[in-house]
Amino acid sequence: MYEVRTSRQRRIDRARYVSKQASEASGGAARIHHSGLSSAALALVLVASFMVVLDFSIVNVALPSIHHALGFGGDSVQWVVTVYAITFSGLLILGGRIADLFGRRRIFVAGLLVFAASSLAAGLSRDAVMLVVARAVQGIGAAMVAPASLSLITSRFAEGPQRTRALGLYGATASIGFVAGQVLGGVLVQYTGWAWIFLVNVPVGVAAALLATRLIASDRQRAKIAHLDLWGGVFATTTVAAAVFAVSEGTVLGWAHPIVVAAFVVAAVALAGFIVAERVHSHPLVDLHLLIRPNIRTAGILSFFMGAWTAGELVVMSLYLQQSLHDSPLAAGLVIAPQGVVGFITGMFGSRLLRRVGLRRLLIASTLAIGLGFLALTNLPSSGHYSALFAVVLLIGFGTVGTVFGTTVMASQGMADADQGLVGGVVNTTRQIGAAMGVAVLVAVAEGAHASSDTSTVGGDRAAMLVAALLGLSGTVVAWLGARSSKTPRATPFEAAALVKAHNKQ
Repeated sequence: MYEVRTSRQRRIDRARYVSKQASEASGGAARIHHSGLSSAALALVLVASFMVVLDFSIVNVALPSIHHALGFGGDSVQWVVTVYAITFSGLLILGGRIADLFGRRRIFVAGLLVFAASSLAAGLSRDAVMLVVARAVQGIGAAMVAPASLSLITSRFAEGPQRTRALGLYGATASIGFVAGQVLGGVLVQYTGWAWIFLVNVPVGVAAALLATRLIASDRQRAKIAHLDLWGGVFATTTVAAAVFAVSEGTVLGWAHPIVVAAFVVAAVALAGFIVAERVHSHPLVDLHLLIRPNIRTAGILSFFMGAWTAGELVVMSLYLQQSLHDSPLAAGLVIAPQGVVGFITGMFGSRLLRRVGLRRLLIASTLAIGLGFLALTNLPSSGHYSALFAVVLLIGFGTVGTVFGTTVMASQGMADADQGLVGGVVNTTRQIGAAMGVAVLVAVAEGAHASSDTSTVGGDRAAMLVAALLGLSGTVVAWLGARSSKTPRATPFEAAALVKAHNKQ
């Protein structure tokens, strides 16, 4: 709740808060000691990240089976993916800040248990409504796990080679989850049924939660509950959720539909409310000055593009391989799997690559590889079961993980330890907003092009790959222009020192 303060008192309180962040970021007395993570603890954090990524890619392979088993009407099956993205992306910033305030391990464990319980409910679903609700709760659990796991890495390892190496493993693990999701999803759907793509999360989530209490040292409570900006969290969640809903439904109902227009209006009003709330709260959910830092801005834009092309590609390619080429779910997973293998290798050697070529060149090369890879896929074959053309997924695998790794390193540079959970929330939020919008837009492009064609669905799939290529090439431009100025000064807003100094004189 808000406390009654004069405008001057709010400025002074805010200045002290920002000044403390600046002191932490510059290595002052308030800086938190970097104790690192043991090998077992780091492995556990990576397993949790693996599970969240696995859940996304494994669902895409199963979409056709879910569609037929539960009787989803028309294009509504995409809500199995979209509703997860809405709750996940909408709550990431709040989840990251709660982890900063009340302990990353605590939120990490709670998120794992929520994720496991909702996975059980999803696997036991007998109708479309129950599955969609369970997926929404899964998104809540993931919104707790993702920023907490990333901030456990960035706060426990000091900025430098150790953190970069750990973040490389983080990106590599995401690729393992991507590969496992495609292949394991195909195996489970083909031989056991779609329900097991969710049930497989249950033992992993419960075991990881129990082990976390033993392997990860508890981090102290960082703030009183009165410091939590609840209204900021409500406005941020409403903004993201309404925007993602509007885009998702706009491609189905039409952009002028009253529901879609109303959702955009709600998003705009909530965004205005969020900005006002953050300006007046003495301990804001998001320090708005952080969002204009070059490293956060560039990393956020690139994460948005990366989420859009990755999620859109997964859905479109899975449907293309199974519906147009009539491949089995397992075969569809195996076609895309090399993309994840190359991504895993990229993540494993990411820190060495970063030292050799630098952050800017890595991001330019990664996004350019994405653009070229998807341009090649605009020539998708209309028949057969495999084509040499699919080898270009190797380029896409390198580009995707290179972008994930590079943007994560960029966003965490020069940030106070107390803000690392928030940084993880911001980066993951932009990625998930991009994912939801990518699925909606690329699927709409594919279906729209198909509706205007008298032949096959392949023309629509090719058009969707062209949109993904444009996203990659746009990312190249952003990396070219933005990474030059991404070295962030280690002090937060310049007026903080002046305000505190003026107050101390009185």
